Amino acid sequence: MADKPTPIEIQKALGGVDYPASAEDLVKNAEQSGADKSVLDVLRKLPKGSYNSPADVSKAVSDSA
Repeated sequence: MADKPTPIEIQKALGGVDYPASAEDLVKNAEQSGADKSVLDVLRKLPKGSYNSPADVSKAVSDSA
């Protein structure tokens, strides 16, 4: 099993995101920032919808673990 990225790695990949942002926007931003595959995999599994802050993203990631 691949190592799960840390919250810090996820937030680094999302640097510069304008919130609120959709799950799709988060993935696009991470792809453009050159995020690792593990980070992209986690973001692609997020529930569809809008995220209002980095804390919302972190909570959704931990809830989906």
